[in-house]
Amino acid sequence: MASTPKKQDGHGPPSPAGTHLVEEIAAAWERERPGTPVSSIGIVTPIWQLAKLFGDNRRRVLTRAGVDPATLDLLSVLRRGGEPYALTTRELARRSLVTAGAVSQRVARAEREGLVTREPGTGRPRSVLVRLTAAGHELVEATVDHVLGREAELLDTLTAEQQDQLAGLLRILLRDTQQRLGDDRIGQVGAD
Repeated sequence: MASTPKKQDGHGPPSPAGTHLVEEIAAAWERERPGTPVSSIGIVTPIWQLAKLFGDNRRRVLTRAGVDPATLDLLSVLRRGGEPYALTTRELARRSLVTAGAVSQRVARAEREGLVTREPGTGRPRSVLVRLTAAGHELVEATVDHVLGREAELLDTLTAEQQDQLAGLLRILLRDTQQRLGDDRIGQVGAD
């Protein structure tokens, strides 16, 4: 006779589809270590789980489209910048929320693929201007609706009002967490 699989906390069968039921996690900590602060579990655990699910889904969508997340991020920043679709590497780093080194790697890769060009910038010595090519423009135009459309589908269980409320609460939490940690760098889950 097969044994009953255990839950993640070691007691009973696993939660449906392998998900962690936050109430069970909190209750197990309260049972095992009375006084342990567990109020964050109901918020932080689902945020981590959602970040993983959204990140994995975005990677699948981008793989089908034939583009990696870092390249799409670079192309998207240039495209959102408007005509002439060109920014300095410094501005790309600021808008992409990644380091100058990460931008340099992204630009080099995109340039090899014919998606951007580099040219000397004006004003500052060693300034580099990165420009979206026709191929880069075409790729971002073909891809962005797939990515954002899929993510909108994943959120459509919430009403527009609920989405606005959640977005507002997440902005408050993010701002406060950045201040408390003294870290205003924001990237993407799993990004370089």
